[in-house]
Amino acid sequence: MPYEFTARVWKTPPPGVWHFLTVPPDLADEIDERTTGLQGGFGSVKVEVTIGATTWSTSIFPSKEAASFILPVKQAVRRAEDCEAGTDVVVSLVLVGFE
Repeated sequence: MPYEFTARVWKTPPPGVWHFLTVPPDLADEIDERTTGLQGGFGSVKVEVTIGATTWSTSIFPSKEAASFILPVKQAVRRAEDCEAGTDVVVSLVLVGFE
């Protein structure tokens, strides 16, 4: 079951170059419930993500600061979809191995 939501891409503070987006808290709670006890290292959850026409496999990670999961958005995706920090994107996220 895909989760669909809109989120803003953000960048880690200088000298950071990593870009992320934050999963909405209500969806993060549902994902956490579905994956408790089955998460990987650092509480990670494997996912398949689509933004625009670009789909890739990655993991989401719990963030105490965000009180949610955060999703890394790699450079190739940002270039292909013309999105940088501050851009709102529509995200389709599928949990891998949790059907």
